[in-house]
This record gives sequence, C-alpha cells and structure tokens, in this order.
Amino acid sequence: MKRKVVIGVLGTTLDKRGKSHKRWNSWRPTISICHQKDFPVSRLVMIHQPNDSMLASKITEDIHTVSPNTEVLPYEIDICDPWDLEEVYSHFLDFAVNYPFDTENEEYYVHITTGTHIAQICWFLLTEAHYLPAKLLQTSPSSKIENEDGIKTVQSATGSYAVIDLDLSRYTKLTSRFEHYHNESLSFLKSGIATRNERFNTLIAQIERVALRSVAPILLTGPTGAGKSFLAQRIYELRQSRHFVKGRFIAVNCATLRGDNAMSTLFGHVKGAFTGALQARQGLLREADKGILFLDEIAELGLDEQAMLLKAIEEKSFYPYGSDTEVQSDFQLIAGTHRDMDKQIEKGLFREDLYARINLWSFSLPGLADRKEDIEPNIDYELHHFTTHYQKAIRFNSDAKLHYIRFATSEQALWRGNFRELSASITRMATLAENGRITLPLVDEEINRLKQNWGVTSSSLFNSTDIDLFDLSQLNTVIKTCQQSSTLSEAGRKLFAVSRQNKKQPNDADRLRKYLAKFDLSWEKIRHGE
Repeated sequence: MKRKVVIGVLGTTLDKRGKSHKRWNSWRPTISICHQKDFPVSRLVMIHQPNDSMLASKITEDIHTVSPNTEVLPYEIDICDPWDLEEVYSHFLDFAVNYPFDTENEEYYVHITTGTHIAQICWFLLTEAHYLPAKLLQTSPSSKIENEDGIKTVQSATGSYAVIDLDLSRYTKLTSRFEHYHNESLSFLKSGIATRNERFNTLIAQIERVALRSVAPILLTGPTGAGKSFLAQRIYELRQSRHFVKGRFIAVNCATLRGDNAMSTLFGHVKGAFTGALQARQGLLREADKGILFLDEIAELGLDEQAMLLKAIEEKSFYPYGSDTEVQSDFQLIAGTHRDMDKQIEKGLFREDLYARINLWSFSLPGLADRKEDIEPNIDYELHHFTTHYQKAIRFNSDAKLHYIRFATSEQALWRGNFRELSASITRMATLAENGRITLPLVDEEINRLKQNWGVTSSSLFNSTDIDLFDLSQLNTVIKTCQQSSTLSEAGRKLFAVSRQNKKQPNDADRLRKYLAKFDLSWEKIRHGE
C-alpha cells in the first residue's frame, strides 16, 4: 500500500485553538488529519509563515502525540500578502515544481480546509492543472448533538474528512451531465438539424471544442452557400451562452469593400481623412471589441488592409485611417473564404504571414453535393423555418416529398449554390403551395426550374435503362464534370488527370469526345441540355 502524504497550510486561527490540556477538546483541522483511524498519514508537509514557527512546533508535538508514526515536515514560505492571488499562486507553484514527488510509492493529498480563501483557490488550481499529483482533502468538525437537557456538545474533536478526486471521469452522474451539455452544444451549432454525414458531424465536434477552449482566429473554408456565415454566428452565440464574450458579433463581406471604403469600414477614420470623410468613423474592428468579428470572403481584402489586419490581430491595436493615434480592440476573428488560399498566396493576392496567423484553426465545410444524406433533415429544417417565419403551416404530400428527395439526392442534382440554393428551392415550393400542401406537380415544376438553372433540361442523359448501373454511374460522373467545365479540353484534363501522364501526346478532348459518342452524346448536347 502506498504511503499517504498530506500537504497543507498551518491554520493560524483554527489550529491555535485552546490552551494547555483544553486544546484537546477543540477541533483543530491539522491535528484532525492525523487523528483519523482509517486514514494513516505517513508524512505531513506543513506550510507556514516565518513568524508562525512557534505555533508550527506546538502543532508538530501534538501530532506526534496522536500519531507517533507521522513524520511532520514544517515548510516555511514567506508570503507578504496572503490575500494576493498572484503572490500566493506563485509561491505555491514554486513549491509544487520543486517538491520531490514519488508517485510510485506515495499518494498525495492537499488539505484545503486551512489558509485563506485565496490559498484554497490556489491549491485547487494547481491540483486541477496537475502541477500537484494529488487529490483534495477536506476536514470538518463532527456534528453537534443534543443531550436530554437540550445542551449541544461537540461529539469529538477528531472530526471527519472527505477526499475530493478531481478526475471527473470517475463521477458517473457528472460524466452524463457533461455529455448532455456537450450534445446540446453540438446540436446548437447544427441548429438542431439531425445531420447524418459522418465527416460533417466530426467537423462540428471539433469546432465545438475549439469554440469553447480557444480565442485564436478560426478560418472557415468551403464553397459559397455551404453555411460559413451561419456557422460563424452560431459559434458566437455558443460562446456568448457560456459568458466567454461580452461584445457584439460583427460581420462583413470583404468582397463589398474597395479602396478608402475598405480601410474606413474596417479600421475607422478621422474627420477629413479623405474626400467625403465629413465625420469620424469608429470602424468594425472597434465595434467588435470584446466580441467576435466575422470577415467573410477574407481573400478579397486588399494587401494594405491585410497588413493592418495582421497587426490588429497580433497586437490588438491599429491606426484608424488618417490618424496618428493608435486605438485598442480585443476581438476574436472568424474568417471565411471559398478561395484556394495556397493559390491566392502563389499569385501574390494574399499575405502568407496573415494566412499563417488565421490558419491555426481551419475547418473546411463540405458542400451540399458531398452531404446528400443530410438533404432530407435540411429540407425539414427549411420547411419549419418557413412555417415559423411566415406563420403559415406548410407540408409535403408524402409522394411529393419522396419524389423531391430522390431528385435532390441523385446525380442529377448539382446544387452549385449548396444549402443556400436548397433553402431557395424549399421557399419557392412553400410559397406556391395551395392549402398548405406541396404537391407532386409543384415538385415537378421546381425540379424543372432547378435543371434549367443548372443547364440540364433532359433527364434522358441520366436515366437510360439500356446500360449497366456501373456504366451509368461512370457516365453520370463524366456528364457532371463536363457541366462544371468551361471547355471540352478542361473536362478531359480533369477526367484523365492520371492516365494522361503516361501518354507522350495526350489528346484529352478527343478521348472524351469518343467516350461520349458511345452513348450518342456530345459536348454540345451536354452543355445545352439536349
């Protein structure tokens, strides 16, 4: 069995109780530790101030009386102000770092009953941070009892003790509560949508941990309409619900900022800084002080604005446009972009040092086409949102919903606008619905509208029954690539990216043209949806 070692502060009030033999009738916490029959203490490290040496000696003698086998090691620490958190923590930390812990042969307990509240807080912080490989030990006097005459007396000066293990995984109820609140946070970030895509759910779990543990910049990447702006807002609301932010959520699309307007909008300006600057302007960075600033499409910022933004992130200070006086703003940055940032840097359009600063936490949001199993729950969410917003209950007929989901999750559905486009599609059908019902003809009308928007007007390209399922799947991929390419050669390069490297004179366009001809298709037919 490991030896028990207790570390604690000498109690200058409670441990000093009583004089001569009467002291044994009083509960004294440090003595109480060593007076527990089922808690034999091998060594007691008793921390005290230099001017309490005499009291420490007396307590040591009394401990030897009740527990002869306990080794008492007085440890002197000179603390000027025992109510100064920084000073007390610093001294206790030095003790913890320099103490020769032997965890293989000894188990450690930190006595938190004695000392100031500041001392107790410092013990907790050091133990929770594992600077002290210990459990917390709390002692208390025995409860008072009444005799037949109604007189209350202390049952025993020995008192009682309780061990507090900060390994919360040992506490079943607490663990389940933590799991409950964790799941609530995940659901909040997903707006309560029961998403099924494993990659997206893993991504949200990572974002939740970062949002609650870090104030470093967060970069959200992904195609337009994938939900970057919405997620940034939810991250702010999650942090706000935990009281991590006091300021506002400030959002701006950097693609709308140009020239003097960009500088002024972000950093503010002084009166007369440029033509038309009739009044001073605070700027969005200062408006986001103590809050979160979301810069959507950050890759569209000019290089001058990027340089100033880097300084503002690192130093929490910057110069408003036209001013010689620095201003302060402590904000957390969330940035969004649909650009390939490495290519932007190669082209000289984005500063590499700024990218390194905002790329500490980078999360790539998948588009709707990569999350087709999440289309159905998002349809339900959008319909509920429409009903709530317009106070008008709208429902799908069962056959209509099944038909729409089959189309929405098929290879025919390109969803170039991602979730924004899905939202628009549901809104259109809900708006046109008669008697609160979305019918099959209404769904067919919407499907045709979406195909026209994507340049696809003939379903025969995708629904041939004359070819095997394997060939049909391959053909669907080829057609989709053609629709997303501007030329036949570009589509060929994408489709034959590996095999073309083994050819001395690759002719991607000719290979693709011959492949399409097998199915009586051509580049022109696909591009015009014939």
